Amino acid sequence: MTVETTDNQQQGNHLFLWLVLGVLLAALTLVAIYKAWPILFPQISQSAEIDPGCDLREAPCISSINHEVKVGFSIEPREIPLVTPLRLAVEIDGVAVERVEVDFAGVDMNMGYNRVALQAVAEGHYEGEGMIPVCVMDSMEWEAKVLITTKQGLLSAPYRFVTVRPGLPLP
Repeated sequence: MTVETTDNQQQGNHLFLWLVLGVLLAALTLVAIYKAWPILFPQISQSAEIDPGCDLREAPCISSINHEVKVGFSIEPREIPLVTPLRLAVEIDGVAVERVEVDFAGVDMNMGYNRVALQAVAEGHYEGEGMIPVCVMDSMEWEAKVLITTKQGLLSAPYRFVTVRPGLPLP
């Protein structure tokens, strides 16, 4: 009887350890989701409208947020190639800025997390380097969202553009 009792106690100990490990793993997963959620899905307090006349391949585009904040955005090289370093520049006027980021997202296809923090190079002028990932589609519409962190909240200025695979004409 002592051998059966010892086996039962060992099985109970193993079950308890697995239960504790499962609870710890679940708790760590919940904490990771809680911490990552605001990064992946920021709460935007004010946003500019998308300007359908904006063509980042031709020139920098300028947006207005509530007629108070002006946001200029440019990407170089102008052809916006895939998997190539891009120079990003943002000009902001009308608000005190704490941080500026550019978030690239596929309009019709989730392309994962692709956000770049820009550095202040002068008053109201921010620059950085980003890259558009390769896509299986011949051409793809993207949205570059300029995210501006201020004391009043997160501001957003979205800009749309299309990329094409090398050697293909623009749609």
